[in-house]
Amino acid sequence: MQKFSLEALGRQLLRTAGSTASGRAADTVYGGHEKSLRQTVVALTAGKTLAEHENPGEATLVVLSGRVRLVAADASWEGREGDLIIIPDARHSLEALSDATVLLTVAKH
Repeated sequence: MQKFSLEALGRQLLRTAGSTASGRAADTVYGGHEKSLRQTVVALTAGKTLAEHENPGEATLVVLSGRVRLVAADASWEGREGDLIIIPDARHSLEALSDATVLLTVAKH
């Protein structure tokens, strides 16, 4: 059994993201390419985005801190700390409206 402080990891990743040109950092806390379930903490500094990309499977996003906007086709959803966003099965992007950390959970097809 393992235990993680997502808040502490998020703070660490935001510091890392702040020192990179991309303004982002991530760490997979469970699973990976060899597992069907993967959970990753992603940090983005304000104004930075994860460019549009395919959805690799069923996915959710829990906002751990800050505010984000998920955009897919003609729809968008804003989330703030504590919000759960169901990621649509479509190309989408993620923008940080403020410094933000999220927990991305993906169950691959």
